[in-house]
Amino acid sequence: MRELTASLLRWHATDTQYAIATVVGVTGSAPRPVGAALAVDATGTVLGSISGGCAEAAAYELCRQVLRSGSPMRASFGYHDSDAFAVGLTCGGTIDVFVHRVRPADYPIVEAALLPPGPVALVRDLDNGALTTVDPSRTVGAHLDDAVVAEVRAMLDIGATGVRTIGCDAGESMIFVESFAPPPRMIVCGATDFAAAVCRVGGLLGYRVTLCDARAVFATRDRFPDADEVVVGWPHRYLADTPIDARTVVCVLTHDPKFDIPLLEIALRLPIAYVGAMGSRRADAERRTRLRAAGLTDVELARLHSPIGLDLGGRTAAEAAVAIGAEIVAVRHGGSTRPLHATDRPIHPAESVPSSQ
Repeated sequence: MRELTASLLRWHATDTQYAIATVVGVTGSAPRPVGAALAVDATGTVLGSISGGCAEAAAYELCRQVLRSGSPMRASFGYHDSDAFAVGLTCGGTIDVFVHRVRPADYPIVEAALLPPGPVALVRDLDNGALTTVDPSRTVGAHLDDAVVAEVRAMLDIGATGVRTIGCDAGESMIFVESFAPPPRMIVCGATDFAAAVCRVGGLLGYRVTLCDARAVFATRDRFPDADEVVVGWPHRYLADTPIDARTVVCVLTHDPKFDIPLLEIALRLPIAYVGAMGSRRADAERRTRLRAAGLTDVELARLHSPIGLDLGGRTAAEAAVAIGAEIVAVRHGGSTRPLHATDRPIHPAESVPSSQ
């Protein structure tokens, strides 16, 4: 939805009512992810996309209908529906779409979700279309129970987006939580040619990349133009003090025990997504022996991806970076790491939404 921010704000400035269709669920193969949005105003102007062209016409008509009635609607489009070919969603998956009207009274709630640079979630009640914005310190809009707000904030902590059921029995209802969180962090330790390539891949994958090395002569902006920031300092001290979350990844590329060991002692005990370390198999065995001597448990050591990366057979720094990036993607989404032609998994699997429970 945030990709529509500039256009939506122009509509708000002229008190334009509009309806917005949002993908709230995906099953199987689908061209757009959960959170993809299409908006239509009273004149028929369209913003955005929910299906890359497949189901746009049907979503457009739903938006026009909701604008007239004011009542929210849900619809599913998929290959097995009787009208699958009519809407053009022939890629084999199903998308669940929620459509609701946005009136001037809703503008402050929507803008509270679209504009802040920090983490914020937009919550839609899938029964009545009521909107609420939740950030780490406040809520704006419709009232939510404290337990629901806590659930939304737990989802926001990990950048999760998805449908949640709240209440029980007769009081049960469903909400869609769309998290807008800052990009996940990638911390690359070691100012090497491999690190420069990993910084490029990290940016391509959507991470905010930090390059850290204690050697000022090597850790320079000129050598690492693809890093969002270059930090001169001992990596273990930097990692101990810098903000991290459950999406953070750490790539240790220093090849030097005096850097690696204190850094990995900290990294493997943090609640982060991925810790990888470069080195030969002999170096990895020695590193694990040192880490055990430092007190790390087998459970903690099992989190270490070392030697780092998938076995792609590459030789160059760029090829190694692709292998590292591929492993991070696989860990992030639970990929099999096998060639697609050797599996029967959906090419666009349903988005995995971590649970806070």
